[in-house]
Amino acid sequence: MRNLLYLVHRLPFPPNKGDKLRSYHLLRHLAATHRVFLGTFIDDREDERHVEALRPLCAELHVERLDPTLARLRCLAGFANGQALTLPYYQSRGLQSWVERTVREQRIDTALVFSGAMAQYTNALPHLRTLVDFVDVDSAKWTQYAQSRRWPSSWLYRREGERLLAFESIVAKRSERSFFVTTAEVELFGRLAPECAGKVEAVGNGVDSEYFSPEHDLPSPYPAGEIPIVFTGAMDYWPNVDAVSWFASEMLPQLSSRRPGVKFYIVGMRPAPSVHRLTGAAVTVTGTVPDVRPYLKHAAVVVAPLRVARGVQNKVLEAMSMARPVVVSTACANGIDATADRDYAAASDADAFVASIGRLLDEPARAAAMGAAARSRVLARYSWKAHLSRIDAYLEPSAPGHANAA
Repeated sequence: MRNLLYLVHRLPFPPNKGDKLRSYHLLRHLAATHRVFLGTFIDDREDERHVEALRPLCAELHVERLDPTLARLRCLAGFANGQALTLPYYQSRGLQSWVERTVREQRIDTALVFSGAMAQYTNALPHLRTLVDFVDVDSAKWTQYAQSRRWPSSWLYRREGERLLAFESIVAKRSERSFFVTTAEVELFGRLAPECAGKVEAVGNGVDSEYFSPEHDLPSPYPAGEIPIVFTGAMDYWPNVDAVSWFASEMLPQLSSRRPGVKFYIVGMRPAPSVHRLTGAAVTVTGTVPDVRPYLKHAAVVVAPLRVARGVQNKVLEAMSMARPVVVSTACANGIDATADRDYAAASDADAFVASIGRLLDEPARAAAMGAAARSRVLARYSWKAHLSRIDAYLEPSAPGHANAA
């Protein structure tokens, strides 16, 4: 088994949010054929207890503790230097030293970088073949944020989008191959950085369809008589906060007035204060739950009203895998390899959301058919192994994929 360097911006365990799901399954995939030397950060004290769970997958594990307050102070220096603020946020002399020493002592010739910011650790190693999993076009996310914020936040976010795109472009040009989670993200990056055309491709996300299966006997967490409409996700993430706030203010009142039993469940860790304030007669904010599957299995409808969305939303795939009818925003729909109105429903505005949800609640047979079709689509198209195996062609210097990538 060859040695491989794997750099991840956040401890890839537990797989309980979007980036960790992908980075964890990628680690498992790599460990099956390589001795993986993993360098990563911990930015949440809760993750400390999960470090040991990763050691069996790694030849060596190096973890840097990231203090968010100190990281933000580093960003001030980055601002003065004209950098994208994402880069100093994830800077660490300790990790840089470990990377350089490990590559030298273990004679590593290939690195896989998860998240563009981690590519800064391979800059001083020009002979190291680097593959980069950008996942999403993060620079475009910051530009989207700018459109919904007032000055000076809008200016700062726009600046971050511009500076981060410049860095992403340099990284993609220098790397052997770069990956995004959807074809739409590949095409977007191609428009933003045309000089990188031919060096990027899509590697999709998967779902653990055995774990997220409607066949599990999971008791309902809802009181009898309720009509639960469910959103799942990390609730300190601004696009999720915006999504549930929009749903609670613009859609839920219409649904509740027509169907008194409707209740909106916001299920996910670390709810922001603005999310907690949504709690009321028609809204429950659960915070962290031991298992999200009961909330999905017994949901009348699962919603994903994200107005800012990049790539594939794992929350949507998990709900589909649980055979639930899902209504998503058009921004979410762009990343789903499935058929609208059969496997899921898409809505462009609040009124369309209310209409789609209303139809599913009024027509149980329609809702059940959509859930069954969603489950079938996940089984057919969303295997982790099938998607991640696309990276295998680039892991070995002698593999045929390298001639094609040049």
